[in-house]
Amino acid sequence: MRQKLNLITLGVADFQKAVNFYEKGLGWRKSSASQDDLALFPLGGIILAIYPRKLLANDATVENTPTGFSGITLSYNAKTEREVDEVLLEVSKLGATIVKPAQKVFWGGYSGYFKDMDGHLIEVAHNPFWEFDANDNVILPL
Repeated sequence: MRQKLNLITLGVADFQKAVNFYEKGLGWRKSSASQDDLALFPLGGIILAIYPRKLLANDATVENTPTGFSGITLSYNAKTEREVDEVLLEVSKLGATIVKPAQKVFWGGYSGYFKDMDGHLIEVAHNPFWEFDANDNVILPL
């Protein structure tokens, strides 16, 4: 298997509310390949998909039973600590819940977490040890 992930799909309870959060709230542009019940947001090599949770559970042939922590977070890597603070302020105004306010963290960076309207945990972090390329992709040593 190639070392590559192309698509992250978030199952959501209220499809239109979730799409509005990312599209109108955060200002992300939805792909024209999106459909009535599938929103696709290109993220520079990875696609974020928003899809009704019930339909996603049906597709995976699992029960649509929400649980506690799912064991996964998504991360937005900011270029500065100030950007972390700005993003967390912006998402809180859009209805997200700040789970962990931005703070210095044990690994030497600065981060905070928020939950979107469906409880997906998203970290906003500045890692002073990482650099970005011209396309805002994180550069990791091989």
